[in-house]
Amino acid sequence: MEDQSLSMEQHPLPPSTSRRGGWRAIKYILGNESFEKLAAMSLIGNITVYLRTQYNMGGMLVVNVVTIWSATQNGSCLVGAFLSDTVLGRFLTLLCGTFSSLLGMGMVTLTAGVPQLRPPICDGQSQCIQPQRWQLGILFSSLGLLALGAGLVRPCNIAFGADQFDTRTEKGKKQLESFFNWWYFSFSIALLIALTGVVYVETNISWMIGFIIPTACLAFSITIFMMGRHTYIYKKPQGSVFTDMFRVISAAFRKRKLNLEEFSEVSFFDPPLNEEQLEQQTVKLFRTERLKCLDKAALMVDPSELDARGMPVNNWLLCSVHQVEQLKCLIGIIPVWVSGIGCLLSLDQQNTFGMLQAIQMDKTIGHFKIPPGWMTLATMMSLTTWILLYERIYIPKARKILKWDARINMSHRIRTGIIMSILCMLVAGTVETRRRDVALKHNSFTSPLSILYLLPQFALSGLIEAFAAVAVMEYLTVQLPQSMRSVAGAIFFLTFTVTNYLSSLIVNIIHNITSGNGKTPWLGGHDLNKNRLEYYYFMIASLSAINFIYFTFVASDYISCGQSINIGGEGVEEGLQLESISISPRNFDSCEIKVDEETRIP
Repeated sequence: MEDQSLSMEQHPLPPSTSRRGGWRAIKYILGNESFEKLAAMSLIGNITVYLRTQYNMGGMLVVNVVTIWSATQNGSCLVGAFLSDTVLGRFLTLLCGTFSSLLGMGMVTLTAGVPQLRPPICDGQSQCIQPQRWQLGILFSSLGLLALGAGLVRPCNIAFGADQFDTRTEKGKKQLESFFNWWYFSFSIALLIALTGVVYVETNISWMIGFIIPTACLAFSITIFMMGRHTYIYKKPQGSVFTDMFRVISAAFRKRKLNLEEFSEVSFFDPPLNEEQLEQQTVKLFRTERLKCLDKAALMVDPSELDARGMPVNNWLLCSVHQVEQLKCLIGIIPVWVSGIGCLLSLDQQNTFGMLQAIQMDKTIGHFKIPPGWMTLATMMSLTTWILLYERIYIPKARKILKWDARINMSHRIRTGIIMSILCMLVAGTVETRRRDVALKHNSFTSPLSILYLLPQFALSGLIEAFAAVAVMEYLTVQLPQSMRSVAGAIFFLTFTVTNYLSSLIVNIIHNITSGNGKTPWLGGHDLNKNRLEYYYFMIASLSAINFIYFTFVASDYISCGQSINIGGEGVEEGLQLESISISPRNFDSCEIKVDEETRIP
């Protein structure tokens, strides 16, 4: 890879000594996150069953509604990130998002409590009365409010939590790394509660009562969040990074015919950080040698491009080096991000087809009937079990024995997650083959095969999250500058958006290709026994295998970890100090940077 240059970051301010922030503030943020996730997953974990049993939707329609809704939730994170960075700030964005979710959840509760808002319950296996357009309109409006709320909350909760730590210190960096795992762990515990008690109430007692519980949880999450308002570190919105990126692209395109070799280093517009950026402890990015075509956006070809204050007359024609480097950082994460999409594709299948499998299996154990939504418990339990083993057993024991921090690096974690995604689809396809054969043998819509046979594939999907999703979230947050943390959160959930849309696209293509001509379709219809879902699972496993090859030989080269480089004071300009040097050479598995001297301010 051509990018073998050093990217230097300078600290404008010494570490903060404020008593705000830290774990004192994090407990309120995690509390809000936990109850918000409990409410969200009470619906998300059972939405397939709700639409299938209460709205009589067929298999293809259910899959499309659930995947498109999930994609919209995550895609709206870009809107949330934009509003957070330009207008509201992270605190107010989180607050508005939670209120939107509360309103949407209240409307969903009404659809469950008022029979006229739904079609008549269908006890048969086919020819069910479909919902009217106005009924779907109310349902989709409520889902839309929930999607908007999720879009406002998701890009900011990680970023707002990360704002509470001073990552310019070693202590702050280690606290931030543990925060990622505890963030996942805390809401996973909430999910366990949602997927046991709440889902059971929804399925076996009353959908309305089951939805009242998450509505109350959303109200409680707002209360907890407001209780901690005096402990938070608030960072003012600094403007949308997306606007800066479009300006860089515009300026670079308009100056595309310029030859960089004809200009000296002083020809680049590289002003110091302004007072607002200094107040927000923004880290200044220095020019690198990668993606040189974008450097043209910062070239000053004419003195008239600057006004009397030394600022660009036209921001769409001249950008700063800092703005250019932000775009370079974003482009630099794309290879790993693409691999994350491929990895999560297997995870996405369990929320739709995995639930449809559960509906058509024997759900009784003795006199107890297992709700299909409980299958997601296996996902959450494998996820939380791994995090506990990793944080509380593996890391302390490894430090004690090896005398150094033996955390598994990102590259290995993502690679392991991809392997889990392959195994998940292979197991799912094998179980579906058995489920369908037994159902056809007994000529029964519901297969006599126990629902417990689905546990391995759902447990493997939890390990996909534990290894790949957590690692990708951490990679995006630490790879991008502090000023782009909201963008990092939005991009993380955008991964799920693209995965959802890609999954829906693949499903519809497979359905169209395999239907007709007297053949048994792979997907579609109300009865899985008339499909060949196992073929679809095996195809997704093949795509995951291709993703493993891609990550191993391409994307993993864009992850840095493990090899230490010590930087002393020589060559460092008086009064300045380097915090880190990020290196992205193709054969470097890791680069951990250490600095000998203390940060100094003139």
